[in-house]
Amino acid sequence: MEFAVRALKMTDALPRTDSGRTVANHVAQSGGSVAANCRAALRGKSRADFINKVTIVLEEADETAFWTELGERAGLLPPERLKERHAEAIELTKIFNTTRSTARNRKS
Repeated sequence: MEFAVRALKMTDALPRTDSGRTVANHVAQSGGSVAANCRAALRGKSRADFINKVTIVLEEADETAFWTELGERAGLLPPERLKERHAEAIELTKIFNTTRSTARNRKS
């Protein structure tokens, strides 16, 4: 949930230009989706359901990383502000990739 809150706060700071709004909309959506689908994964009905939802979390975290990197490269905010969100999205991508691999390989 905290990742989504930080993503929303970052989007509020983006400029009110077409490019700023585009990045803000994508970061808000994908960042919020990370939190929502992580919560859903914890309530998975089966291992397959858990893996499916963790895969969505992984994809959304990676998408957030993409949009924050794009915002940084486009100079939409000071680099240190976007680098923190980008690094956090990359870290979550790694964590959920490992989580998915572990769940797939675990013996019942």
